[in-house]
Amino acid sequence: MASGTVIDAGQSGAPAVSKPMLTTREIWNMSFGFLGIQAGFALQNGNASGILQRYGADVHELPNFWLVAPIIGMIVQPIIGYYSDRTWNRFGRRKPFFLAGAIAACFGMMLMPNAGVLATALPAVLMGAGMLMLMDASFNVAMEPFRALVADKLPSEQRTLGFSVQTALIGVGAVIGSWLPWFLANKAGVNDTAPEGLVPDNVKWSFYVGALVFLIAILWTVSTTREYPPEEQARYSGEPESGPEKGGLGLIFKDLAAMPKTMRQLGVVQFFSWFGLFSMWVFTTPAIANHVYGAAISDTSSQLYSDAQNWTGVIFGVYNAVSAVFALMLPSIAARIGRKKTHAVALVCGGLGLISMYFAGSPEFLIFSMVGVGIAWASILAMPYAMLAGSLPAHKMGVYMGIFNFFITIPQIVSGIINRPIVHNLFGNKAIYAIVMAGVLFLVAAASVSFVEDKDDVVTA
Repeated sequence: MASGTVIDAGQSGAPAVSKPMLTTREIWNMSFGFLGIQAGFALQNGNASGILQRYGADVHELPNFWLVAPIIGMIVQPIIGYYSDRTWNRFGRRKPFFLAGAIAACFGMMLMPNAGVLATALPAVLMGAGMLMLMDASFNVAMEPFRALVADKLPSEQRTLGFSVQTALIGVGAVIGSWLPWFLANKAGVNDTAPEGLVPDNVKWSFYVGALVFLIAILWTVSTTREYPPEEQARYSGEPESGPEKGGLGLIFKDLAAMPKTMRQLGVVQFFSWFGLFSMWVFTTPAIANHVYGAAISDTSSQLYSDAQNWTGVIFGVYNAVSAVFALMLPSIAARIGRKKTHAVALVCGGLGLISMYFAGSPEFLIFSMVGVGIAWASILAMPYAMLAGSLPAHKMGVYMGIFNFFITIPQIVSGIINRPIVHNLFGNKAIYAIVMAGVLFLVAAASVSFVEDKDDVVTA
């Protein structure tokens, strides 16, 4: 990874200088790479379950394979945050990690839909799980420093706007990734069925196009964004300049134990939110296939199942499109009612949207369900980080943003472990009930927001 001048972290004694306000164009440029990252995540979220089922995974086994993603994220993000806090070279502090992650992610995205063909020594389903692990590790390497970059570059007055712009671009990227398989099958005439054990051409080409979008978006941010060098960052934060704290990676555990109170409180909200999200991503395709389209639970090679998988991409695109628009409204809403109420109301909308999927009488009804999910998704990607950033020390922004990812990955791991027996034994392999449960968890998350102390509730743009 990048190396060079180590970022100072001692005692400066100098008062902080206000960071300059950035232009709207600069804020969009610095977040543009997230469009590519989320295009990749959307392709993974909308298609990984279907791909793994084609490789031989049973519906109740899907959470086990999806455990790969949060475990990798829990390991990778704090480490990347730790090293990006201490890195400086001619490419910058955070940007070298964006680029390395993007290149690795492109390889993973091209290999994932071909795992069945590439499998020789290992079964196809295990090869597919390995590609899922490579993709997710790479996504995390590229993603983690983006949160820290917003906090690095923006003054407190612009942080809500910065995370909202980032969320809007996430929404655009996710629409691209979610709709690509459907578009290629229905508008470009690419084949959307395949023999048992193989992935349809429309899904393969979606991953290839997504990899290209990912790389271009990251290169845009790398080429258009200037990072503050260590001495300038120290001047803005008023924090120490005498050298890094000693202790190596073990400091991550020290920082974990000493996390700010606001971070712990937000962790509860994140737990219920991301438990619900993980359940939605894992079970939406089989839930729609069985509950709405009427496909048999294990019949993954049928046209009905292919239609359901394609429609999952469409409705996931809907919730991401809604989030892209709603994200731009968040700063003004938060200015009126505060960040906490904004986040709570958005989570309620998401919970009701997920629960309503049980009552879907047609695939089109699910579009309305996804409007509520999109409102919640916009807030989940922006409000917790806007509340968190003001409580964190500037010279540890990267590592704490990485540690905060624990509250995203741990609920996904717990969900992956307990959802299998729940869906298999309690729900009789009816995945739609896992979706309803996810909606209830969103409502619990909304109630938990009231206990968060927002120390930096400055929301003007």
